Amino acid sequence: MDVPDFRTVTVEALAAMVRGRELTAAAVTDHALERIEALNPVLNAFVALDADDARAQAAAIDERLDAGEEVGPLAGIPIGVKDLVDATGFHTSRGAMYTRNDPPAISDCTEVARMRAAGCVIVGKTNTPEHGCMGDTYNPRFGPTLNPWNIERSPGGSSGGTGSAIAAGMVPVGTGSDGGGSIRIPSAICGLSGIKTSQGRVPSGPPPSGLIDLSCVGPMARLIRDVALCLDAMVGPHPADLRSLPKPDVSWRAALDSPRVPARVLWAPSIDGEPVDSEIAAACTAAVDRLAGEGVEVVEVGAAITAVPGAFLQLFLGGLIGPAFRPLYGTDEWDNVTDMLAVLLEDVYERATPESIYWARQQAGELSIQLAELMEGYDGLLMPTLAGQAPPPGGHGTINGEETPNWFRFTPLANLTRRPAGTVCCGFSREGVPIGLQVVGHQLDDLAVLETLAVLEDLLALNPIAPDPA
Repeated sequence: MDVPDFRTVTVEALAAMVRGRELTAAAVTDHALERIEALNPVLNAFVALDADDARAQAAAIDERLDAGEEVGPLAGIPIGVKDLVDATGFHTSRGAMYTRNDPPAISDCTEVARMRAAGCVIVGKTNTPEHGCMGDTYNPRFGPTLNPWNIERSPGGSSGGTGSAIAAGMVPVGTGSDGGGSIRIPSAICGLSGIKTSQGRVPSGPPPSGLIDLSCVGPMARLIRDVALCLDAMVGPHPADLRSLPKPDVSWRAALDSPRVPARVLWAPSIDGEPVDSEIAAACTAAVDRLAGEGVEVVEVGAAITAVPGAFLQLFLGGLIGPAFRPLYGTDEWDNVTDMLAVLLEDVYERATPESIYWARQQAGELSIQLAELMEGYDGLLMPTLAGQAPPPGGHGTINGEETPNWFRFTPLANLTRRPAGTVCCGFSREGVPIGLQVVGHQLDDLAVLETLAVLEDLLALNPIAPDPA
């Protein structure tokens, strides 16, 4: 049996074929390596690859299966690992020049270890902007990653390498992280269903990380049931992450066999009264209308939604990214930092103080209370995933043709309030780039977000497959 195109088969079905010996893990891994060899020179989604080790991992899985051993729910699934975290044998570059002489990792971080234990084959590392700092994926060390839907556009960021690789069918699954939209942005404009879980669902580290205020890690795949399948293998506490949460009592994947349809949802077509690209607004509105047509009560909310951008920048740059770069400031190595990031950090180093970080955390807490009050009595909050269209690599997204730096203003809200939030494809732009509709849930109610995403995915039935880039 030939290995199916990863874009035409679910991860669950592919793993079942491997466990049932219809396919070998070796054949599935070879298919991934062939796709990477063919497409990565164009897309630059992978920045490191170890084909020999990947084949050795796959061979070991096949040997165990032939011996009658249980391998795991993700048996033989090849994955890419976002280059912000450790995977054994690979350098963890974080998209930065200053890490170029670091030794390879000698162990896996928790998320990679749990994926490996579930049967995955680690094939390589995927591109990211420097320290995951932007909604685009480019850096001075490896250059830009391109979007397979339109190679003149970015795949978003900061998990753009993973998003591009999955959309192009190089791998069916990859890892990402989301500190301001970094799973949802590339998922939206690469045509994937994705979720930023509640912080601590998938533990970060080891080593213990600085993701205290905003960021979380998690899997990425084309379809939300496959994301849930991966999450079942990844969630649960770990001592390296002091925020890590207990393992849920139920399988999230099993719950999506019959997802609960929300009864009442809020719909926010804009945020802070700022404009939204007309194509995005039309696609999202049409998707919400489809949901309403299924009997879901939709209540539009306007100016009550805010993003508190000042608090987000203080926490993201001052508390999350800034400390890693502080030792480089004022040295020759500073010249190697991504230009846009260097400008932002220089401004933060002038303004960030312990008091300003404290104030930003207070602002985030107040925003969380306001959002909880607004959402009381509703099953979720719907809004566009992005305000603007995908940018060219290294540029800004556009709203009705006009460049704007704040084209992803919708996504940081969930990070500031630590809410679970996901995205599902609801249409396409004239340039052929997917458009995402976002679902924000109540505090810790990840399952409701997953269920609503599954309902929308089934209802809209777009199941988009990107063309092979020339």
